[in-house]
Parts: sequence; C-alpha cells; structure tokens
Amino acid sequence: MRKKIVAGNWKMNKTVEEAVALVEGLKLELADVVGVEAVVCPPFTALKTVSDLIADTEIKLGCQNMSDQDDGAYTGEVSHTMLKELFVKYVILGHSERREYYGETDAIVNSKVKKALSKNLRPIVCVGEKLEDREGGNTEKVVEEQVRGSLADITAEQFEDVVVAYEPVWAIGTGKTATAEQAQEVHAFIRGIVADMVGQEAADGLRIQYGGSMKPANAPELLSQPDIDGGLIGGAALEAQSFAGIVKAGM
Repeated sequence: MRKKIVAGNWKMNKTVEEAVALVEGLKLELADVVGVEAVVCPPFTALKTVSDLIADTEIKLGCQNMSDQDDGAYTGEVSHTMLKELFVKYVILGHSERREYYGETDAIVNSKVKKALSKNLRPIVCVGEKLEDREGGNTEKVVEEQVRGSLADITAEQFEDVVVAYEPVWAIGTGKTATAEQAQEVHAFIRGIVADMVGQEAADGLRIQYGGSMKPANAPELLSQPDIDGGLIGGAALEAQSFAGIVKAGM
C-alpha cells in the first residue's frame, strides 16, 4: 500500500508571524491524524521558524525550489546544504509556475531532481498540461515528455524517494478542477510511463499526487481513485482547517 502524501505549497504567501499562526493551527488539527503524510512548504524566509515548530510532530517540512548547484556565485539561489540544515525533507521541483515564469525546462528540472536525490532530499516533481494542450488533445504527449525529461536517468531504486505531482495547469488557482475520472486517467498514464522507464515494481510504489484545486469538498472523491496518492495543495493550504480537511480525507 502506498502511503498517501498531502503537501501544502504556500507559494509566495505568509510572513513569519503568519506562518507561526498557520502551523500552530495545523498542529492542533492534525494531532490525531495517522496514515497520511502531511508536508508543509513555506517560503524560504519561514523555513527555520516552521522547522522548529514542527520538530515534535509528524508534519514534514518541504521547500518550494532548490538549486542544482552545491554553492558559489548563484545570487538568489538556495542549496541542498542550506535546506538540510533546517531539516527539510521534501523539495518541490518543476512546478508549472517555475516552468512558465522562470523558464525551467525538463533538463533543468532533471538536474535538480538528480541533485536532490544524491543529497537524500525527496523531490516532488511536477508535471501537467495547459488548457490549450488539453483542448488540442495533447495531454498525454505533454505529460509524457515532462515525465521522461524531468525523470531521465533516475533508477528504480531512486524512484522510492520520488513523488510525482500531476497538476493540470488549467486547474491551478482557477477554481476549475479535473473530474476524478480525468485525474485518475492521467495518473494511471503516468504510472504506465514510469513502468516503461524503470519497471512495474517501481511504478507500483510511486506516489502520484493531484495538484489542481483540491479542496476538502472534492478531496474524498479524488483521493478514492486507485492511482491518486495525495495532493499538492495551493490555496487550500493557506488555512489550517481546509488543509487539515484534505489530509483527513486521505485517512
């Protein structure tokens, strides 16, 4: 059985003070939750504070990006060493906003994934199509290119530490959501690609999150699908009750 994983991507939201309030709320809401892995991914400025707050809980810490370089003259970047010092466990890589706004290619994402895995950080690797891709019937083509490119040369053993997040870009922050059947279809397709890449056993163990406007109201139906193993949550992760509601839906 794959353990469900629900990760909250706070994006560029929450001051340190606001992060404290949110995490204190989550600690109360999630105190009795078992069987689902909950991850919070605050902005870099709040990582240290959040790390300290969740040290005595089952909540895991993630970050929203990471350099593929170890150190040096890379203004504005953050390295794996800096993150591990703060007990970060997960790192979101290849988010659609990084791809769209900052020009991250599959090759760049792949380099970051390899660096994360080599340093015992678990990458949450994002893939997904735009509205024009779906309407043009190119969903599978786009998703397959991103999966194969972003996860190139990753071994079956390394896949044990990889999480894939399928985010239909047209459903992020728009209020639109893929139906449970649409999401399941793409999740199963992704699992099939991974099986072709590294074998069925590794594919069967891979956790694939849904990342398109999941909320407490639609989480039970989405999380009941056989190939949907959790959620990468945006807006609904910014409020303790709503994020906790999604986590609890996975129990």
